[in-house]
Amino acid sequence: MSTNAADPLVALGALPGVPDAVDSVRKAVDRVYGHRVMRRRSNEVTSEAALRGARGSAALSGADWALEEVRRRTDFGGDEEARTVGAALRLGAEAGQLLSIWRQSPMRVLARLHLVAVGDPGSPAEVAAGGGPAGAPADSVGRPRRDGEPVDEPLIEAPLPPAAEVAGRLEGLAGLIVAGSEAPALVTAAVVHGELLALRPFTTYSGLVARAAERIVLIGSGLDPKAICPAEVGHAEQGRAAYVAAFEGYLSGTPDGMAAWIAHCGRAVELGVRESTAVCEALQRGAA
Repeated sequence: MSTNAADPLVALGALPGVPDAVDSVRKAVDRVYGHRVMRRRSNEVTSEAALRGARGSAALSGADWALEEVRRRTDFGGDEEARTVGAALRLGAEAGQLLSIWRQSPMRVLARLHLVAVGDPGSPAEVAAGGGPAGAPADSVGRPRRDGEPVDEPLIEAPLPPAAEVAGRLEGLAGLIVAGSEAPALVTAAVVHGELLALRPFTTYSGLVARAAERIVLIGSGLDPKAICPAEVGHAEQGRAAYVAAFEGYLSGTPDGMAAWIAHCGRAVELGVRESTAVCEALQRGAA
């Protein structure tokens, strides 16, 4: 195992089972990028991956809608589930626009992601709901939560770190991203996802933001430059119980727990690849 203290992610990449997960993901991604449909219709695959990824992320946050319902709907300002799906769709569209900023200022990107997820907290529907999703005050949007502020994060019931710890760990995570790492993209993406889920830095939509940040790492690293491998699809397909169990491994901080979380994220990417491969096949047959 690497002992490079300046790049702790490298050590995670050497944990038992992680190199195999990294290799399996790389091979799966290479296969879908080699599909003949990708030569001329990659933009269509990217758009479909964003839609399906948003559906998967929203499902993990409690809004498990059928894909065709997500595709059909145009109004996402109604009940809480509709707002969650709308937030996931907006994040899917925004993630690719933030790649150049991510490596220089991750905190700016996270703030932007939360702003995008919330949408317009001053709209009539949101004001009626108390200023934002689940009644969150409008002035909480785009900034880390403060002690005492309620946190609405469906599915994740782990204890909330205090605000001071959140600030310190966010600073540490940002430092790792800015410094760069020689660790595989899967490892970095899994750590970013897990850390944001553990911190739940915002009063709302932290899970959606965490999964969007994972997506940004996978795209920006060059592993998935066309954004056609939606890990969110795979996280949802493995199920909420498996997601929580794997995340508990991350929270444990043990080598086995961390390796299990990274492998879970790797499997999610592979399932996202499978989904986009099916899209490619449908496009090739003229069925989509």
